[in-house]
Amino acid sequence: MNAFVMLFPASGVETWVFLPPLVALIVSSFTSLGGVSGAFVLLPFQMSVLGFTGPAVSSTNLVYNIVAIPSGVYRFIKEGRMAWPLAWTIVAGTLPGVFLGYMLRVRYLPDPRDFKLFAGCVLLFVGARLLLDTAKPAHAPGTAAAELERKFADQARRTGERSASGLPIGAVVRTVSITFREIEYEFWGERFRFSVPGMLLLAGVVGVIGGAYGIGGGAIIAPFCVAVFRLPIHTVAGAALLATFMTSLAGVAFYSFVPGPAGQTASPDWMLGFLFGIGGFGGMYIGARLQKYVSPSVLKRLLGGLITALAAGYIVQFIVR
Repeated sequence: MNAFVMLFPASGVETWVFLPPLVALIVSSFTSLGGVSGAFVLLPFQMSVLGFTGPAVSSTNLVYNIVAIPSGVYRFIKEGRMAWPLAWTIVAGTLPGVFLGYMLRVRYLPDPRDFKLFAGCVLLFVGARLLLDTAKPAHAPGTAAAELERKFADQARRTGERSASGLPIGAVVRTVSITFREIEYEFWGERFRFSVPGMLLLAGVVGVIGGAYGIGGGAIIAPFCVAVFRLPIHTVAGAALLATFMTSLAGVAFYSFVPGPAGQTASPDWMLGFLFGIGGFGGMYIGARLQKYVSPSVLKRLLGGLITALAAGYIVQFIVR
């Protein structure tokens, strides 16, 4: 049995070598359905279960994103559900914030106890947004979102069973117009639009939080795109994952090469991050492949409950100690 236990010198973690990829596979299979890489779950797992609490845990989490996300992005592109203008708008707003998030992490949140409070507040915010969104009444009749829900329900009824239903082959994203003020695109016969300045502002804030927390930001921006900008989750997921991948690349570079206040970097544990990424690579593909068959409201309730529970645990730990 000891032959399967591995010590990771960079982080000091000693664990069963198959545990990181197995956990990442399970987590990402579910979270990628909503355009979330699952890094927001893996970071608490590394801190609480593996005992990895230094600043490098954030950069290690970003390595997981880099390895895991491409398979999911590929699947969304292949099925025509990648909203490219949305993805690049998120990237443009998020990248500057990643550097600020890195400096926040290494300068003001190096202590694991303080970082747990910060992580708990971020998780609580995300969980509350998800749960509140599912508690709201259905979309107003006549809106594009309501029409999509009706079409999805009709598709399910025609197949005779929900598990076999899903988006038709023709349900792909098509860009309608792009200006500095607004971007509009079409999906399954319905048109959706969002404010470019508003999305850039949101992405900038997400970049700061994601860079400090080591999640890339998808767990925060995906719920906002759905709840605030009223964009369909089937088009948000791919864009959120692609943006998370790009910002994770920048985040790893900052953590690896930009010195902190003591002149030290917070380079990731590459091997540990890669093992998590291997499992995530498979899970991301599975989630992206199955997304068109899953009800967004069910997924939001599941993720909202999980994230809120994790957040409560971290905040309680900070208060009690």
